[in-house]
Amino acid sequence: MATSRRRTTRPPEEPAAAPEATGAPGAQALRPRVLKKYPNRRLYDTQNSTYITLQDVKDMVLQGQDFQVQDAKTAEDITRSILLQIILEEETGGVPMFSTPMLANIIRFYGHAMQGMMGHYLEQNLQAFADLQRQWTAQSKTLYDPTQFNTEAWGQWAKMFQSMPGFTGFPPGRK
Repeated sequence: MATSRRRTTRPPEEPAAAPEATGAPGAQALRPRVLKKYPNRRLYDTQNSTYITLQDVKDMVLQGQDFQVQDAKTAEDITRSILLQIILEEETGGVPMFSTPMLANIIRFYGHAMQGMMGHYLEQNLQAFADLQRQWTAQSKTLYDPTQFNTEAWGQWAKMFQSMPGFTGFPPGRK
């Protein structure tokens, strides 16, 4: 991820963000934070009047902040392309989440009659997995002292996880 310094000057054509623009208290919080992408490939945070990096956008995602990325010239919503760019950078550095066969299968669904269903299926299953992860995290806090959670405890957790319906195994080297 790029880690350039933030610049706090506003682009000449960019007006300052006005939280009270709607006149309703708290109205700014209801709208997503707007980021603008300029032709020089820089991202500008209109809320904080600063240039930001993809790492900053990733941090916003991790913090659960609602935002929208707009092309500065056309105002087109390009949020998806920025998120895909972050995924690409994450996949090329470190341990990838998606295997080559999985990516090939996803590509095969583009243009297929089942494309819409596949997208919905992946979205619902990812949400279910995230919900389950939150439940496990909450439950695990009441079951053990984190300083005492050792390899035996992890082994028991892995056995419990493997007994779940639909679980086909851990990827090689990730037990």
